[in-house]
Amino acid sequence: MSHQRRDARHSQENTAIRRPFRAAPAPVKDGPRANRDIRGVRDVQLIDDTGANRGVVSFFEALKIAEDAGLDLVEIAPNSVPPVCKILDYGRFRFLEQKKASEARKKQRTIEIKEIKLRPGIDKHDYDVKMKAMHGFFEEGDKVKVTLRFRGREMAHQDLGVKVLERVKADTVEVAKVESDWQLEGRQMVMVLAPR
Repeated sequence: MSHQRRDARHSQENTAIRRPFRAAPAPVKDGPRANRDIRGVRDVQLIDDTGANRGVVSFFEALKIAEDAGLDLVEIAPNSVPPVCKILDYGRFRFLEQKKASEARKKQRTIEIKEIKLRPGIDKHDYDVKMKAMHGFFEEGDKVKVTLRFRGREMAHQDLGVKVLERVKADTVEVAKVESDWQLEGRQMVMVLAPR
């Protein structure tokens, strides 16, 4: 190997690849902007700490009024022209907003579909137990999918299955409505009931 080739290979190994410096993205704050985080605004529509509308004032004047009161200037309507800012205690404001969101999440309830399986020749006691469970589901606000399964030669007597499903409809008419009436799906009949 010649000296020139070895020197060329050696110089390639020593050259470091430099990547351009990229600043880390600024952390995104959730919630409204407050105090000096409000940027690019010359004038604001100001609502003071008593709730009175002070009209359009310069941003720096509004910030001074907030600082003199020992409170924060919070942007509550950033998309209006000029943006609406309110003087308030930002920490307390955030706390109340989180509390409201938490209450809203508690009130949201996902409706589930519970399944009750029946047979064409179900006896009275088993039927009563299934009906009691079904009423419990309706009280909780859940829908109920009633599945009536046929085995072997029972398929020849589908009228028995229809009678059972009609009986279920009649027994739940006060607490539930039929969302989708019974349909034959393979070896089973399916009906969906929803709470009233």
